[in-house]
Amino acid sequence: MKKVLLLMFATMALSLPSQAQVKFGLKGGLNLTSMSFNKSSAEDAIKNKAGFFVGPTVKIGLPVPGLSVDASALYDQRESKMEYNGQEETLKSQSLQVPINIRYGVGLGSVANLFAFAGPQFGFNLGDKSKEIFNSALDWTLRSSNISANVGLGATLLNHLQITVNYNIPLGKTGEVDLDKGAAATWDVLTGKSKANAWQVSAAYFF
Repeated sequence: MKKVLLLMFATMALSLPSQAQVKFGLKGGLNLTSMSFNKSSAEDAIKNKAGFFVGPTVKIGLPVPGLSVDASALYDQRESKMEYNGQEETLKSQSLQVPINIRYGVGLGSVANLFAFAGPQFGFNLGDKSKEIFNSALDWTLRSSNISANVGLGATLLNHLQITVNYNIPLGKTGEVDLDKGAAATWDVLTGKSKANAWQVSAAYFF
């Protein structure tokens, strides 16, 4: 995994024109995760929960007015709560998330810059890949890696502080809940493939 990340960042660095402006910083923020299943009967059992992310980031200004690229390596934790038949379980994921976004901004003098951004995000699981839930009636399994997409808006203040809001959309399944053998048939409504969408609010400081 480390080799993959190093190769990605090295490729980006080598492909940059000499006049590109590069700034490094630290980024952190909050996730509000919404879990969904491919079985509609399970939707009422899933509750949103907040998580967080933090890590280094880089912003690369391109020799095209208003156009830039940013990339980050973020420790990301997300949680969702499941309530069913009077029982409650919390599903937690820990991962390394690598978003790479194309940005287009409009300057407001030296005070602020407003921008829109979009791009892919590559995730690598860092925590437990499976968990037995609801007294071992169900198996919750996370994928080792996943791909999602970001779309959002942001503002840069005084050339250093950046605030963004975006929606993170999974492009495949995040995990899967399977019914254990011998478990009560009533648990079947909670089985199936799951996706974890998330609203994200972040702040970054560029040095």
